Amino acid sequence: MNWRELNAQLSGLKEDAVKELLDHERINRRRKSFLERLHQRFTMLRAERERAEILTETVPRHES
Repeated sequence: MNWRELNAQLSGLKEDAVKELLDHERINRRRKSFLERLHQRFTMLRAERERAEILTETVPRHES
């Protein structure tokens, strides 16, 4: 995969797929620019998921 193919695919991938690519790159090719981009995308997706989880816990409580 080259840089252009990576960027074209990343926007459509889910968190787990990006994590797999990141892990694969860490073990195999270890290209710094790819690792940085994959990690950047992974952390963005993870933050979105975690934020959604936190916000679902913030249901307003009614005082009695």
